[in-house]
Amino acid sequence: MTARTSIRTKSAASESSQAGRIALWTGKGVVALIFLATGSAKILGAPQLVRGFEQIGLGQWFRYFTGALEILGALLLLWPAASGLGALILLGISVGAIFVQAFFMHGDVVHTLILSAANAGLVWANRRQLLGFLRPAS
Repeated sequence: MTARTSIRTKSAASESSQAGRIALWTGKGVVALIFLATGSAKILGAPQLVRGFEQIGLGQWFRYFTGALEILGALLLLWPAASGLGALILLGISVGAIFVQAFFMHGDVVHTLILSAANAGLVWANRRQLLGFLRPAS
Protein backbone atom coordinates (compact mmCIF):
# COMPACT_ATOMS: atom_id res chain seq x y z
CA MET A 1 0.00 0.00 0.00
CA THR A 2 1.41 3.38 -0.94
CA ALA A 3 1.42 6.43 1.29
CA ARG A 4 -1.19 8.06 -0.93
CA THR A 5 -3.53 5.05 -0.63
CA SER A 6 -3.02 4.99 3.12
CA ILE A 7 -3.96 8.66 3.40
CA ARG A 8 -7.11 8.11 1.30
CA THR A 9 -8.13 5.14 3.43
CA LYS A 10 -7.67 7.07 6.67
CA SER A 11 -9.56 10.02 5.20
CA ALA A 12 -12.50 7.81 4.17
CA ALA A 13 -12.59 6.18 7.60
CA SER A 14 -12.49 9.58 9.27
CA GLU A 15 -15.35 10.86 7.13
CA SER A 16 -17.35 7.71 7.87
CA SER A 17 -16.83 8.00 11.63
CA GLN A 18 -17.70 11.70 11.52
CA ALA A 19 -20.90 10.90 9.62
CA GLY A 20 -21.70 8.25 12.24
CA ARG A 21 -21.18 10.73 15.06
CA ILE A 22 -23.41 13.27 13.33
CA ALA A 23 -26.13 10.64 12.79
CA LEU A 24 -25.89 9.50 16.42
CA TRP A 25 -26.15 13.03 17.80
CA THR A 26 -29.01 13.83 15.44
CA GLY A 27 -30.85 10.74 16.68
CA LYS A 28 -30.12 11.66 20.30
CA GLY A 29 -31.39 15.20 19.69
CA VAL A 30 -34.63 14.06 18.07
CA VAL A 31 -35.37 11.47 20.75
CA ALA A 32 -34.47 13.93 23.52
CA LEU A 33 -36.79 16.60 22.06
CA ILE A 34 -39.66 14.11 21.82
CA PHE A 35 -39.26 13.02 25.44
CA LEU A 36 -38.69 16.55 26.73
CA ALA A 37 -41.95 17.57 25.06
CA THR A 38 -43.99 14.59 26.23
CA GLY A 39 -42.52 14.68 29.74
CA SER A 40 -43.27 18.39 30.04
CA ALA A 41 -46.83 17.86 28.78
CA LYS A 42 -47.36 15.18 31.43
CA ILE A 43 -46.06 17.37 34.24
CA LEU A 44 -47.99 20.43 33.02
CA GLY A 45 -51.20 18.38 32.93
CA ALA A 46 -52.24 18.28 29.29
CA PRO A 47 -55.93 17.21 29.46
CA GLN A 48 -55.52 14.29 27.05
CA LEU A 49 -52.66 12.90 29.15
CA VAL A 50 -54.57 13.40 32.41
CA ARG A 51 -57.46 11.37 30.94
CA GLY A 52 -55.04 8.74 29.63
CA PHE A 53 -53.45 8.24 33.03
CA GLU A 54 -56.92 8.02 34.59
CA GLN A 55 -57.62 5.20 32.15
CA ILE A 56 -54.45 3.37 33.23
CA GLY A 57 -55.73 3.42 36.79
CA LEU A 58 -52.52 4.02 38.74
CA GLY A 59 -53.32 7.58 39.74
CA GLN A 60 -52.01 10.94 38.64
CA TRP A 61 -48.81 10.50 40.67
CA PHE A 62 -47.77 8.03 37.96
CA ARG A 63 -48.20 10.74 35.30
CA TYR A 64 -45.85 13.05 37.23
CA PHE A 65 -43.40 10.21 37.85
CA THR A 66 -43.38 9.18 34.17
CA GLY A 67 -43.02 12.79 33.02
CA ALA A 68 -40.10 13.37 35.37
CA LEU A 69 -38.39 10.18 34.18
CA GLU A 70 -38.87 11.23 30.56
CA ILE A 71 -37.27 14.61 31.20
CA LEU A 72 -34.45 13.06 33.23
CA GLY A 73 -33.79 10.44 30.54
CA ALA A 74 -33.77 13.07 27.79
CA LEU A 75 -31.31 15.28 29.67
CA LEU A 76 -29.03 12.34 30.46
CA LEU A 77 -29.17 11.30 26.81
CA LEU A 78 -27.71 14.68 25.85
CA TRP A 79 -24.96 14.49 28.50
CA PRO A 80 -22.10 12.54 26.90
CA ALA A 81 -20.96 10.98 30.19
CA ALA A 82 -24.45 9.55 30.82
CA SER A 83 -25.95 9.05 27.34
CA GLY A 84 -26.21 5.30 27.79
CA LEU A 85 -28.07 5.62 31.07
CA GLY A 86 -30.47 8.15 29.53
CA ALA A 87 -31.10 5.84 26.56
CA LEU A 88 -31.73 2.92 28.91
CA ILE A 89 -34.25 4.91 30.98
CA LEU A 90 -36.06 6.04 27.83
CA LEU A 91 -36.07 2.49 26.45
CA GLY A 92 -37.76 1.28 29.63
CA ILE A 93 -40.38 4.00 29.34
CA SER A 94 -40.96 3.20 25.65
CA VAL A 95 -41.37 -0.52 26.26
CA GLY A 96 -43.76 0.23 29.12
CA ALA A 97 -45.74 2.48 26.80
CA ILE A 98 -46.12 -0.37 24.30
CA PHE A 99 -47.81 -2.52 26.95
CA VAL A 100 -49.98 0.33 28.22
CA GLN A 101 -51.14 1.18 24.70
CA ALA A 102 -51.78 -2.46 23.81
CA PHE A 103 -53.48 -3.68 26.98
CA PHE A 104 -55.02 -0.68 28.74
CA MET A 105 -55.69 1.96 26.14
CA HIS A 106 -56.08 -0.34 23.12
CA GLY A 107 -54.54 2.39 21.02
CA ASP A 108 -52.06 2.68 18.24
CA VAL A 109 -48.76 1.11 19.30
CA VAL A 110 -46.84 2.02 16.14
CA HIS A 111 -45.39 5.24 17.55
CA THR A 112 -44.30 3.48 20.74
CA LEU A 113 -42.68 0.70 18.71
CA ILE A 114 -40.76 3.26 16.66
CA LEU A 115 -39.57 5.10 19.77
CA SER A 116 -38.59 1.80 21.37
CA ALA A 117 -36.56 0.86 18.31
CA ALA A 118 -34.85 4.25 18.30
CA ASN A 119 -34.06 3.96 22.00
CA ALA A 120 -32.81 0.40 21.57
CA GLY A 121 -30.46 1.70 18.88
CA LEU A 122 -29.20 4.40 21.23
CA VAL A 123 -28.68 1.84 24.01
CA TRP A 124 -26.71 -0.30 21.56
CA ALA A 125 -24.64 2.69 20.42
CA ASN A 126 -23.78 3.40 24.07
CA ARG A 127 -23.27 -0.23 25.14
CA ARG A 128 -19.59 0.26 26.02
CA GLN A 129 -20.49 3.12 28.33
CA LEU A 130 -23.23 1.07 29.97
CA LEU A 131 -20.90 -1.88 30.45
CA GLY A 132 -18.40 0.54 32.01
CA PHE A 133 -21.02 1.47 34.63
CA LEU A 134 -21.29 -2.21 35.57
CA ARG A 135 -17.57 -2.77 36.03
CA PRO A 136 -16.30 -2.13 39.54
CA ALA A 137 -13.88 0.78 39.91
CA SER A 138 -10.30 -0.26 40.48
